[in-house]
Amino acid sequence: MAEQVTDATFDTLVLKSDLPVLVDFWAPWCGPCRALAPVIEEIAGDYDGRVRVYKLNVDENPATPAKYAIRAIPTLILFKNGETLEQITGGVTKAAIADLLDKKALA
Repeated sequence: MAEQVTDATFDTLVLKSDLPVLVDFWAPWCGPCRALAPVIEEIAGDYDGRVRVYKLNVDENPATPAKYAIRAIPTLILFKNGETLEQITGGVTKAAIADLLDKKALA
Protein backbone atom coordinates (compact mmCIF):
# COMPACT_ATOMS: atom_id res chain seq x y z
CA MET A 1 0.00 0.00 0.00
CA ALA A 2 1.22 3.50 -0.82
CA GLU A 3 1.94 5.45 2.34
CA GLN A 4 1.58 9.18 2.92
CA VAL A 5 4.64 11.42 2.93
CA THR A 6 4.66 15.05 4.09
CA ASP A 7 6.92 18.07 3.79
CA ALA A 8 8.28 17.17 7.25
CA THR A 9 9.04 13.51 6.41
CA PHE A 10 10.06 13.88 2.75
CA ASP A 11 13.84 14.10 3.25
CA THR A 12 13.96 11.09 5.57
CA LEU A 13 11.50 8.82 3.75
CA VAL A 14 12.28 9.73 0.13
CA LEU A 15 15.70 11.33 -0.28
CA LYS A 16 17.46 9.11 2.29
CA SER A 17 15.71 5.89 1.31
CA ASP A 18 17.88 2.85 0.63
CA LEU A 19 15.38 1.79 -2.07
CA PRO A 20 14.16 3.69 -5.14
CA VAL A 21 11.06 5.78 -4.35
CA LEU A 22 8.05 6.70 -6.48
CA VAL A 23 6.14 9.74 -5.19
CA ASP A 24 2.60 10.51 -6.36
CA PHE A 25 1.87 14.24 -6.00
CA TRP A 26 -1.94 14.49 -5.78
CA ALA A 27 -4.95 16.27 -4.24
CA PRO A 28 -8.36 14.94 -3.17
CA TRP A 29 -10.26 17.27 -5.52
CA CYS A 30 -8.27 16.14 -8.60
CA GLY A 31 -10.26 13.72 -10.79
CA PRO A 32 -7.25 12.32 -12.69
CA CYS A 33 -5.47 11.84 -9.33
CA ARG A 34 -8.39 9.79 -8.01
CA ALA A 35 -8.44 7.77 -11.24
CA LEU A 36 -4.72 7.04 -10.87
CA ALA A 37 -4.96 6.06 -7.18
CA PRO A 38 -5.86 2.36 -7.72
CA VAL A 39 -2.98 2.03 -10.19
CA ILE A 40 -0.58 3.51 -7.64
CA GLU A 41 -1.84 1.02 -5.03
CA GLU A 42 -1.29 -1.90 -7.46
CA ILE A 43 2.23 -0.69 -8.24
CA ALA A 44 2.96 -0.39 -4.50
CA GLY A 45 1.90 -4.01 -4.04
CA ASP A 46 3.68 -5.32 -7.12
CA TYR A 47 6.98 -3.64 -6.22
CA ASP A 48 6.81 -4.14 -2.44
CA GLY A 49 10.31 -4.63 -1.05
CA ARG A 50 11.93 -3.29 -4.24
CA VAL A 51 10.50 0.24 -4.61
CA ARG A 52 8.87 2.43 -1.97
CA VAL A 53 5.68 4.20 -3.08
CA TYR A 54 4.43 7.35 -1.36
CA LYS A 55 1.59 9.80 -1.92
CA LEU A 56 2.01 13.51 -1.15
CA ASN A 57 -1.08 15.71 -0.82
CA VAL A 58 -0.05 18.98 -2.48
CA ASP A 59 -2.70 21.03 -0.65
CA GLU A 60 -1.50 19.95 2.79
CA ASN A 61 2.22 19.99 1.90
CA PRO A 62 3.04 22.97 -0.36
CA ALA A 63 6.82 23.17 0.21
CA THR A 64 7.85 19.94 -1.51
CA PRO A 65 5.81 20.50 -4.72
CA ALA A 66 7.29 24.00 -4.91
CA LYS A 67 10.81 22.60 -4.51
CA TYR A 68 10.26 20.22 -7.43
CA ALA A 69 8.36 22.77 -9.57
CA ILE A 70 5.15 20.71 -9.65
CA ARG A 71 2.80 22.70 -11.90
CA ALA A 72 0.11 20.08 -12.55
CA ILE A 73 -1.19 16.98 -10.83
CA PRO A 74 -1.08 14.09 -10.83
CA THR A 75 2.69 14.10 -11.12
CA LEU A 76 4.86 11.08 -10.40
CA ILE A 77 8.54 11.52 -9.59
CA LEU A 78 10.96 8.61 -9.34
CA PHE A 79 13.85 9.12 -6.92
CA LYS A 80 16.94 6.97 -6.45
CA ASN A 81 19.78 7.77 -4.05
CA GLY A 82 18.19 11.15 -3.34
CA GLU A 83 18.21 12.18 -7.01
CA THR A 84 15.30 12.68 -9.40
CA LEU A 85 15.44 10.04 -12.15
CA GLU A 86 12.18 10.73 -13.99
CA GLN A 87 9.02 12.83 -13.78
CA ILE A 88 5.66 12.03 -15.37
CA THR A 89 2.72 14.43 -15.33
CA GLY A 90 -0.87 13.46 -16.04
CA GLY A 91 -2.67 10.17 -16.32
CA VAL A 92 -0.44 7.22 -17.06
CA THR A 93 -1.00 3.49 -17.42
CA LYS A 94 0.16 0.84 -15.00
CA ALA A 95 2.27 -0.67 -17.78
CA ALA A 96 4.04 2.66 -18.34
CA ILE A 97 4.82 3.03 -14.63
CA ALA A 98 6.03 -0.57 -14.40
CA ASP A 99 8.23 -0.04 -17.47
CA LEU A 100 9.72 3.09 -15.89
CA LEU A 101 10.44 1.30 -12.62
CA ASP A 102 11.94 -1.74 -14.34
CA LYS A 103 14.21 0.34 -16.61
CA LYS A 104 15.21 3.18 -14.29
CA ALA A 105 14.73 2.19 -10.65
CA LEU A 106 15.72 -1.47 -10.79
CA ALA A 107 18.28 -1.38 -13.58
